[in-house]
Amino acid sequence: MNRPDPLRSPDLFNARSADLLKRSAPLADRMRPRTLDEFVGQQHIIGEGRLLRRAIQIDQLSSLIFYGPPGTGKTTLARIIANTTRAQFISINAVLAGVKDIREAIEKAQESLSLYEKRTILFIDEVHRFNKSQQDALLPHVENGVLILIGATTENPYFEVNKALVSRSRIFQLQSLTAEDLKAVALQALRDPERGYGKLRIEINGDALDHLINVAGGDARGVLNALELAVETTLPGVDNAIHIDRSTIEDSIQRRAVLYDKDGDAHYDTISAFIKSLRGSDPDAALYWMAKMIYAGEDPRFIFRRMLILAGEDVGMADPKAIGVVVDAARAFDYVGLPEGRYHLAHACLYLATAPKSNSSMAFFDALTTVTQERQDEVPNHLRDASRDKEGFGHGAGYLYPHAYRDHWVAQQYLPGALRGKLFYQPSEQGYEKGIAGQVARRREALLEAMVEVDEQSPLTVAPMEGATDAARQQWLERSLGGRGAQLGRIREQLFEMAELKPSDLVLDLFTRTGMIAFEAARRIMEGGVWALAHSQESLTTARQMAERLEALSRPAIVKTTWENIERDLFAAAGNAVRFDKILGRGVLTKVNDKAALVGRVTALLTDGGWAVLAETVPASGQRLSELVVFLPDEKEIGEAVREAERDLFGDADDPMVNWNAATLQERLSATMGVAAEFSSKRLRETRRIRPADIDFWFRTGAAGSGRPSLGDRFAKQSGASAVEKARLLFHRKLDNRQVPWNTEIVFIRITRSAEET
Repeated sequence: MNRPDPLRSPDLFNARSADLLKRSAPLADRMRPRTLDEFVGQQHIIGEGRLLRRAIQIDQLSSLIFYGPPGTGKTTLARIIANTTRAQFISINAVLAGVKDIREAIEKAQESLSLYEKRTILFIDEVHRFNKSQQDALLPHVENGVLILIGATTENPYFEVNKALVSRSRIFQLQSLTAEDLKAVALQALRDPERGYGKLRIEINGDALDHLINVAGGDARGVLNALELAVETTLPGVDNAIHIDRSTIEDSIQRRAVLYDKDGDAHYDTISAFIKSLRGSDPDAALYWMAKMIYAGEDPRFIFRRMLILAGEDVGMADPKAIGVVVDAARAFDYVGLPEGRYHLAHACLYLATAPKSNSSMAFFDALTTVTQERQDEVPNHLRDASRDKEGFGHGAGYLYPHAYRDHWVAQQYLPGALRGKLFYQPSEQGYEKGIAGQVARRREALLEAMVEVDEQSPLTVAPMEGATDAARQQWLERSLGGRGAQLGRIREQLFEMAELKPSDLVLDLFTRTGMIAFEAARRIMEGGVWALAHSQESLTTARQMAERLEALSRPAIVKTTWENIERDLFAAAGNAVRFDKILGRGVLTKVNDKAALVGRVTALLTDGGWAVLAETVPASGQRLSELVVFLPDEKEIGEAVREAERDLFGDADDPMVNWNAATLQERLSATMGVAAEFSSKRLRETRRIRPADIDFWFRTGAAGSGRPSLGDRFAKQSGASAVEKARLLFHRKLDNRQVPWNTEIVFIRITRSAEET
């Protein structure tokens, strides 16, 4: 008779397997509380005397749904119930289970009830993952008492779980664990000799423990997982102790500490950077600063409040829907909470960053200033309330009811008499348009181009910003470069309209500063390719950083060169045989002495039948200061002297910037190259605010050493230094901080390479 080998006994084998699994299980699983006394947190539902605690203790449960973020104890509470109940306990996961598993659970429940009069608790983790038919299959058995359902979900059960199931269950909402709760969980694991690390000597810095708790986001499982990784991967020191500092914790939880104090400078500086990024229509920066705040634990409702203010203050009437979008996103966040609520934060952030901007609502504060500082005037008689004093005083007499007139409008005075004609509200010309993705990219490129270029193609360049405060610099850039960026966008549109790019074209951007032309070409070229020439290290760095936004295959190839070495550097990078179907350039010829020679070299880089399209500012036709002011009779002498200085500045035959115009350039190209280039000119107008510093810069003297005599130098040469000072003061009086129309002439040139030229 064969005796069973005790080492091969199935029961013994299963017991050893279970013991091995228990000892090798992750720390978070080993430390899972077994009783309510070991459970940390959620005292609002399982504290002494609370309904759920009493129901578990006396084993008198009805159907329950636990709702809350990950790591707050939903599954743990279910296991505690399994350990204490006399009922049969069945657990399934909605992600893995199907209708078959539900049927088997129901059959076991019916069998247990009929044979042993024993109830069955069915725990369904992630119950919201069940579809409607699967949830419906449970309903009759929950209703007749065969099953007691305990569901766990991270989603709002009122939205994600069958309404009939919800109505037959008691909902318990678990909250993210507090910092004190998480600290208790960590210390419990460090001190428990059986399931945790109580048998080891572990020393963890207070700073490290605080960081671990701070970034865990109320998730006990995250704390234990990171703690386990830190302990298991750290070797004991010479004192036989495992030392854990913040660097180790950062590596273990894969989240670096960020400088952010909720009540200090970092808090206020970061929210300031966020708001200014939204106001500046930079979605990338806005997302970055918002992510930093969320990462550091900022209250999302605080961020929503600030976005709601910005929607009224900075987006305003340019997009009246913006306030509604932020309000709706905030309400949606309140429904779903974190982490999914981050979608609604991002939605509101991106909407505001890409929305057109108008601060026209600031008109209210102009009106408020008028109310507080100017003489109080009475309400005009025709606007007064006629319901009380019409008979005695004639109040309301003469009022014209707008709805009685065509278009529901009639001209009449609404302001007090002393303020007649006063304007507070200045509507902007901004409006929300569809398809903003391409618009955002193009606007970003045009603004960046404007910022690095400023007015390098005008003899009346603006004053540098040295010494200006950050606030002044930002204000000036907003006012001056905003219009410049829009103008550059229009120039680019015309350039590409004339270029007539095909998806298979090989394109060269002759003079990239930030990639404004090259990136637009890359968006349009699917099969060919785009090359760009950067003429400075700064341009090369900027363009390459911008190119990182694009997929690798869509990025332009950027080559650093100089005007003298275009062919050498380009051929070294692209190959001697390279020829381009289209060559584009903006501001290529402005400062070049021999413009015809450069055009000839550019044309030689084209394929037969290819063409080059250039957009060139014509400085000689640029804005004259004398056209911005009206000279009174006693100022005519100064006015004529200014005009004479401007004629000298803009007509300098030795200055390659101004010694040409569209007609003379066309003549030179025809005479030198024998080609008939197509020319078209466009006059662009922008609104520019004149700074006092700009006027001082224009009328400065002694600027000849910088390479070009200033307007002031030329004025002084004709009229003397004292006359320059008079002119400077006059222009200050008439133009300081005024918004003026600023005209620029752009000439567009298209040159086609014919087969004969080869």
